[in-house]
Amino acid sequence: MINLKLLLVFILAYLIGSFPTGVIVGKLFFHEDIRKYGSGNIGTTNSFRVFGPVAGSFVLVVDVLKGTLATCLPRIFHLPYPKYVLLICGGLAVLGHTFSVFLKFKGGKAVATSAGVFLGYNLQFFGVCAAIFLPLVFITSYVSLSSLIAITAIFIASFFFHDIFLTIIAGVMLIILFTRHRDNIKRLEHHSENIIPFGLLYWYKKRHHKL
Repeated sequence: MINLKLLLVFILAYLIGSFPTGVIVGKLFFHEDIRKYGSGNIGTTNSFRVFGPVAGSFVLVVDVLKGTLATCLPRIFHLPYPKYVLLICGGLAVLGHTFSVFLKFKGGKAVATSAGVFLGYNLQFFGVCAAIFLPLVFITSYVSLSSLIAITAIFIASFFFHDIFLTIIAGVMLIILFTRHRDNIKRLEHHSENIIPFGLLYWYKKRHHKL
């Protein structure tokens, strides 16, 4: 019976991750499909660009909470399983966001949902992740570049927590994020990647353009 419960929790974790926040927000409040605008991505960055900061912030919060909620499902249902089961649930949420059953197994790049997994699993490690990612975004004004550098640094940082399962899930996320950012990497190489309207590089370019 307990094995059936665990299977149902795994399925629920995947379905939570599959919830297409950006698509729902776009269709519900703007009567538009975000996949047809900007980069075509359903995540936070494109939501900011297409629908504005309020909608983008909402998508960010919900996508983070998807990862957190899915990770915490074994605790919520009081399942007597090892701690690494939390990470399995979180990993399934990341896969759900990336390959959503509601979007014909297409989806986003899972940056926010990955952050939510770390938040649900280890608050201290989440703090390390935030301390790595946020300054990078502030300096570079590139979410894609910051995400790739950050997940690499986060993977390395995971070794210092002496948690093999945390390192494994961080490694899996590193592979997923680099795979999902292939087009971004090409644009970065050709200097055609879009920057966000925030951060040192953005302010520098804006000032330089005015001059």
